[in-house]
Amino acid sequence: MEYLWCWRCKLEVPLLDEEEYAEAHRLYGECMRNITGGTLSERFQPLLDYYEKVTGYKETVANAIMHHRIAQYGPPCENCGKPYRTPKATFCAACGNK
Repeated sequence: MEYLWCWRCKLEVPLLDEEEYAEAHRLYGECMRNITGGTLSERFQPLLDYYEKVTGYKETVANAIMHHRIAQYGPPCENCGKPYRTPKATFCAACGNK
C-alpha cells in the first residue's frame, strides 16, 4: 500500500500493491456475483471492509477501490510529483509536463 495522487478522485489515497489488489479483485468478483445479498451497499461491504483493514482509509465507493492499484499508474511527474495516469503516459495530466 502506498499513498499516491488519484486523478479520478482528485486527492491522495492509499493505492494497493499487487498482492493486496488480488484479494480486493477476488472480493469484488464475489460481491458482483452475490445477487441475493441485499442492497448494493450491503453486497459490497466485504470489499469496503477489506480496503479499510489494509489501508486504514474508509472508502464508501467499491468501484473506486478497483482503480486504486499502484500498477495502473505511471512514474511520478518530474515537474509536480503526481503519478502519470498510466505506465505508458507521455505527459502529466495534472500539470501538462511532457
